[in-house]
Amino acid sequence: MYNTSFIKKILTAATVVFLYSCDRDFNAIGDELIGDNHFDLTPEKYDVLAYNQEVTPVQSNGLATNALGIYDNPVLGTTTGNYVTQVALAEYAPTIGEGAVIDSVYLSVPYFSHVKSTDASGKRTYELDSIFGAAEGKLDLSVYESKVVMRNSFFENGTQLPQLYYTSENDADFDGNIGAKLNTSTKKAQNTEFFFDSAEITDKTVDANGKATLSKVAPEMRLMLDTKFFKEKILEAPAEKLATPTLFQDWFRGLYFKVARSGAYPVNLALIDFAKAGKITIKYKAKTAITTDPDGTLEEKSIVINLTGATASLQQDAKSANYANAISESNINRTEGDESLYIKGGQGSVAVIELSGFAAKLAEIKTKNWLVNEANLVFYIDSDKMAAKGAGNLQADEPKRVYLYDLTNNVPLIDYSDGTSGSLANDPKATKYVFGGIINIDETTKRGKSYKIRITNHIRNLIKDATAVNVKLGLVVTEDIGVITSNKLKLKNSVISEAPRGSVMGPLGTVLYGGKSSVAEDKRLRLEIYYTKPN
Repeated sequence: MYNTSFIKKILTAATVVFLYSCDRDFNAIGDELIGDNHFDLTPEKYDVLAYNQEVTPVQSNGLATNALGIYDNPVLGTTTGNYVTQVALAEYAPTIGEGAVIDSVYLSVPYFSHVKSTDASGKRTYELDSIFGAAEGKLDLSVYESKVVMRNSFFENGTQLPQLYYTSENDADFDGNIGAKLNTSTKKAQNTEFFFDSAEITDKTVDANGKATLSKVAPEMRLMLDTKFFKEKILEAPAEKLATPTLFQDWFRGLYFKVARSGAYPVNLALIDFAKAGKITIKYKAKTAITTDPDGTLEEKSIVINLTGATASLQQDAKSANYANAISESNINRTEGDESLYIKGGQGSVAVIELSGFAAKLAEIKTKNWLVNEANLVFYIDSDKMAAKGAGNLQADEPKRVYLYDLTNNVPLIDYSDGTSGSLANDPKATKYVFGGIINIDETTKRGKSYKIRITNHIRNLIKDATAVNVKLGLVVTEDIGVITSNKLKLKNSVISEAPRGSVMGPLGTVLYGGKSSVAEDKRLRLEIYYTKPN
């Protein structure tokens, strides 16, 4: 009985493996098919109409990461990133105490970083992530009190609507409505010669018994702020101003981070999550109700102000001549397509894709009952244009990821939900790797060659579903493939009304070959479909 059962199990397992293997062989692209050869696996290529489209001022509030700094892109021009945020007390209605004397006030905002090495003593060496431009870049950084009342929503005709802030609102709305400059330290590294420091920070705290404790902190922006301002604004504020979020946000409306060039120094730009752990810490001494010393011994206290609430990323572009010409409305060719596709984040540009060649053959494909095994769009990078060098002999940073979406409806394609989880090589930007869009690197030049995106299910739907619409597709760079929400444009047109939020977050861009007939065959954008064709 035992042997018979065991043999049955072996036969069952072998059958499952055999059928699974056959299924894999049947669906594998380029492999020989097992069976009676009733089918032929043949690749077909279809012309694609692709052209540029400028992204005009776009909604930039509520982003997960925000750009701060100046990035000189030798291909696309210069991006300047300023930032504004509301602030909130960590604890409302604080007990300040009497005779408050400030020890220090500092701003801290963590950077994206990772540990490169740790020495024998435990000291860690970090490398900063999401820094673009010169490694030795310096900036003239100013942090001001913002005088703008920022809101999350407003009422119009009795309806509550979300309050939107746009990339273009820097000069008129925020830069012209500022109060005191707060980072007034005599150390140039904290203002006029600020740089994104990758050094580990050591903090020292002393308890009531005088015992000192050292703690290590990963790299972060650490700026000493004006103690006089915070003594008047917080410690000496009327109690009601610190009592509730609404009253406090009207009293202390926020911070405005402004950057400029620092003399002849090269510059750079960082992506930062200000809201995650950004804060202002006020350390002071004051007499409290529990003080028993008749001479009024001061107790060490602190107040924390978090960088949370309404925000806006204020990105401004000074476009290069070639880039500006390419996305100019008068130069876009929506009939034959553009030879070069310029895609850039922020208030940048998108490539519009129309599957015109496939649409012309759709009826024939349905009639012949061709089965789609795989369908891809492969975008080849114009390596000659992207090879341009700027100051310091630096080439443009290349986006690690591009995102293809349904531009007509501003939603992801069905292939976006590819069923994969995790990422390749523990790279957080390499999730959704079956869907694709990850940069393919040339082994020799170490620069990008192409981006490949899988749209198999999208094509299958167009073939099998009579109600499916051959929508326009949009291609953008993205800082986070997991962010699929769209942000609204301030000035809408017939082609584009929104832009993916993952694209608005980042400053990078690239130049791709289009689908125009004048593009070399081996670089031209085509829709590639692998069919199984019944004989």
